[in-house]
Amino acid sequence: MGQFLAKILADLKIIQNSHTTNNPTLEAIATANSEEDKVKTTQQTQREAEERLRKGVKPVVLPTTEEVAVAKAKVQYQDNLFRFAVAGVAGSGKSSLVNAIRGLRNSDTGATPTGVVETTVTVGRYRDSNRRLPFVWYDIPGAGTLNQPGWQYFNNQGLFVFDCIIVLVGDRFTQTDLAILENCRRFQIPTYIVRSKADFHIPNLMNDTGYDSDDDDDESQYETMYNAARERYISDTQATVQQNLGDAKLPVQKVYLVSNKVLLSAVKKRMLPKAALDEMELLKDLLEEACARRCVATEDKAEA
Repeated sequence: MGQFLAKILADLKIIQNSHTTNNPTLEAIATANSEEDKVKTTQQTQREAEERLRKGVKPVVLPTTEEVAVAKAKVQYQDNLFRFAVAGVAGSGKSSLVNAIRGLRNSDTGATPTGVVETTVTVGRYRDSNRRLPFVWYDIPGAGTLNQPGWQYFNNQGLFVFDCIIVLVGDRFTQTDLAILENCRRFQIPTYIVRSKADFHIPNLMNDTGYDSDDDDDESQYETMYNAARERYISDTQATVQQNLGDAKLPVQKVYLVSNKVLLSAVKKRMLPKAALDEMELLKDLLEEACARRCVATEDKAEA
């Protein structure tokens, strides 16, 4: 944990003393849309579309210059900011995760709205609570509702304009999750698979295996059953995600298990309780991605 914290603090210092470069994904799209690559791109897109249709999957086409412009306007795109999107199916807890990463409780002023039903109907844009960081967090409307067909999710939400996408998975790993990951891979956008609500799922597993707090007056059974439920939660989630990735012919990828309450503590207090899972590692990896993808030290930029 101390090693993660030291790396996080080092990356924060680098980012605060850096300039951001252009978004490499958007540069690649612009190149592909240029006249000299148009024939090659059209042929490649047609082959991919035909293959996807044979598999019963709706094709995703390369966005045009006009579509990129519309998507950038929709998210209030600024070249000097690094954009993190939190995407996933309705009800997976995107808004609460965005709040926790920004160091806010759901009830705090400036927090994104949360609720039992899907409350996000338009893209929510939120600057990082540390204004010295060039970060903007986006809360993306959930797929799978009547207003958001799953197969159109990636292009309709303009996810190709983001620098990094957190795919927040719910109780089941869905085709929408896989579609986001597949498209991000095509556009070379870094992704992080996250499952939140660990502090909800682990106690549920304890109850499923027979734990009853009313029969445990001195809590002698609690630690043993909690640890067993915790390990089962980790192994079951990892196995499910990797199985789904394999079935979709996508590469193996880590899944980060987090509690929003623990994540909030990590952001605000830079400390973790005993119940912590992957919260600190997620923060570390997100910051490393930001550094590697778009940050150029001030002195390097001057030399260039």
